[in-house]
Amino acid sequence: MSEQPTVSDASTARDLDQPQARLAYSIIQTLLEHTRVTSDLVALMAQVLDEDTTKALTATPQWAAYLDSRRAMKQAQTHIEKFAQVMTEFSGNDEVASDE
Repeated sequence: MSEQPTVSDASTARDLDQPQARLAYSIIQTLLEHTRVTSDLVALMAQVLDEDTTKALTATPQWAAYLDSRRAMKQAQTHIEKFAQVMTEFSGNDEVASDE
């Protein structure tokens, strides 16, 4: 599978409404930053827990859901990078959301 945008990707980008596409990109960037900050916070909190509490926490359905969500975000990263590349080409510059 090719990592480069295809001709159909480029024509799709031209069909996008630029302000809406910039808004979508901005929203994705905000969500990614929130996810990064949240993961850092979880890691910090895990460091201060004792071993018994850590074992109890990691045995919960919430912890399993958190791990599933992290795996999904890792998989989505490729799609997000492709979207950012198309948006960069669409906008004609390196700062996709800078005109807001």
